[in-house]
Amino acid sequence: MSLTETAAPRRGGRPSRAEAELLGERILEIATELFLRDGYGSTSIEAIAQAAGMSKRTFYARYAGKPELFAAVVGRIVDQIRPPPEVPLLVGTTLPEILERLAGLMLHAALSPRALALNRLIVAESTRFPELLTGLGGERGRSEAIKLIVSLLDSRPDNPPMTRDDARFAAGQFIQMIISWPQRRALGHGDPMSPAEQTDWVRRTTHLFLNGCQGWNA
Repeated sequence: MSLTETAAPRRGGRPSRAEAELLGERILEIATELFLRDGYGSTSIEAIAQAAGMSKRTFYARYAGKPELFAAVVGRIVDQIRPPPEVPLLVGTTLPEILERLAGLMLHAALSPRALALNRLIVAESTRFPELLTGLGGERGRSEAIKLIVSLLDSRPDNPPMTRDDARFAAGQFIQMIISWPQRRALGHGDPMSPAEQTDWVRRTTHLFLNGCQGWNA
């Protein structure tokens, strides 16, 4: 059953687990569409509840308010744009190959249409609605990526010793290097990168990063 279809009503009693899960998905899908289309400030709880075919009371039984709903929407978008569980993240025979592939997956996610739309929304409305910056699910994905990169740096046999704090700092900088400028171009600060340009960007940035880590303690 699609989210636009209505489940057959039950005669009294509590909704089944399947109905509750379907309703939860319906709320998030509708909220995502309205937030990204109309903006955070212009999207009301009333509009979401009406589009989902529910009362405001039913909505508030699930979410305390719009900030909590938005955080759930962001978390859902992050889950949608990340590679599916069956896709391995670390593949390759050398560290540059492994890191390049991981960086390519991160860049692909950051340049997906929903990720870009979410970025535009937050940039446009976070001054009026600072709650947009709190509890964002994107931080979870970034934290996981940092852990993976740190584990790769730790496993490099010829890598000069780095403290765990230094490795985390370097990993965070690498993510910024990979994503920041391609994403800015995709958001209108120049022409979007072609697939070939993205591949070259990932390769050269990874080379720069690993050489920087090699000479870190020097």
